[in-house]
Amino acid sequence: MKHLFVINPVAGGIRGRLEETEAEIRKVADSLGDPYRIYETVAPMEVCRVIAEEADEAMSAEPPGLLRVYACGGDGTLNECANGAAGRANVAITLYPCGTGNDFIRTFGAENVDKFRDLRALTVGTVRPLDLIDCGVRYGINICSVGLDARVAEDVHKYSHIPVIGGATAYVLALAINIIRGVGQKFKISAEGKDYDRAVTLVCACNGRFYGGGFNPVQDAMPHDGVLEYLIVNAVSRIFLSSVVGKFAKGRFREIGDHITYIRGGSMEIGCDREFVVNIDGETIRAEKICFNVVPNGINFIFPPGIGFFDSDNE
Repeated sequence: MKHLFVINPVAGGIRGRLEETEAEIRKVADSLGDPYRIYETVAPMEVCRVIAEEADEAMSAEPPGLLRVYACGGDGTLNECANGAAGRANVAITLYPCGTGNDFIRTFGAENVDKFRDLRALTVGTVRPLDLIDCGVRYGINICSVGLDARVAEDVHKYSHIPVIGGATAYVLALAINIIRGVGQKFKISAEGKDYDRAVTLVCACNGRFYGGGFNPVQDAMPHDGVLEYLIVNAVSRIFLSSVVGKFAKGRFREIGDHITYIRGGSMEIGCDREFVVNIDGETIRAEKICFNVVPNGINFIFPPGIGFFDSDNE
């Protein structure tokens, strides 16, 4: 077995303490008795090439070996590692949370987040398959969206580096600014054999449960059940949106009534007559059409000991 520690040097929890973080990693890695590599990211998505090289080298060994990848950063670093490991049976990834939000692992219980901060425990953790969201040009592992929400994701990085602003605060600030700019956009949406051509505020596809520094749109989304949870939020007034955003953030979308359509399924296609922003785990791209497709068991994920999230599977 080989271990690959992927460090994002600009992640919120690493910035200013890179040497200290590397020393902590080396202390654990040196005690394992397995080969390891520490890789510091230098360009977007470059880690995909590194993971592919390390995975191929592990497979060519005699006997073929496994590669464990530790995303030492936040959700963006995890997303890049997921894209490098997707579909590779001999690779498993996890998050060693050093970012601002670390939203994806909140899916497995707030009481379990600190367990992911035990790097030594992660190195001997249990591997479970999780689903992915295939977005055509990139995979998502957590939550993808278009509309107001995606525009917020594109803007949030402008504010997250301000010393007194970060995480949920940066998201709320970006949300407020984009609400002022306008909340409705016309999309052509198809899902589960039905069309939803309408002006919408946002559409989100949930594999995980939390994003945007703690927003929790679908409380019972399960990242290993082979389906996605979709929410289509109709175009509404700024005043109405401001009055219900708290309910949306807490997963109480059913209380918003006819303004939200909930769909549980495998795929959704979204198009527009002009280019729009697509949010993929907090990272953004631009497109005129996007299709979200669930990939059952698309990634192997490492969990530290003591995570009870999957206990109900055996009941």
